Amino acid sequence: MASQQKIGSYAFLIGVAIAIIAGVLYGSGQSGMLGAAAGYIPLALVILGVVVGFLNIKDKETDKFLIASLALLAAPAAVQWLNQIPVIGMYLSGIVGNVAVFVAPAALIVALKAIYSLASEQVN
Repeated sequence: MASQQKIGSYAFLIGVAIAIIAGVLYGSGQSGMLGAAAGYIPLALVILGVVVGFLNIKDKETDKFLIASLALLAAPAAVQWLNQIPVIGMYLSGIVGNVAVFVAPAALIVALKAIYSLASEQVN
C-alpha cells in the first residue's frame, strides 16, 4: 500500500512538472524543441492523471479533490484572458491548458469511484 502511495505521489509530481515545462515551451513558441515528443505530452499527462486518480486520492479526500478539479477545469475558459497579460500570459495559458489535461482524467476516475461507492452503499 505504501508503494502505491509513493507511485501516485511520483505520478503527481511528474505530471505537474511535465505540464509546467511543456506549457512554458509551448507558450514561448518553442514547441519545436519538443520535436516528435510534443504529440505524446497530452498522452503522458492523461496516463499520469489516471494513475493519480487511482492511487493518490483516498475516500476522505474525494470531495476536496473534486471541488479543486472543477476549479482547475474551469480555468482554461480564462485562457483567452491569460493571453492578454503581457510577457507571461502565453506561458500561463500553456501551463493551465496542460494542467487541465492532467487533472481531467484524475477527476473522472475519482468521480467514478465516488459514484460506485455511493451505489454500493445503497445496495448494502
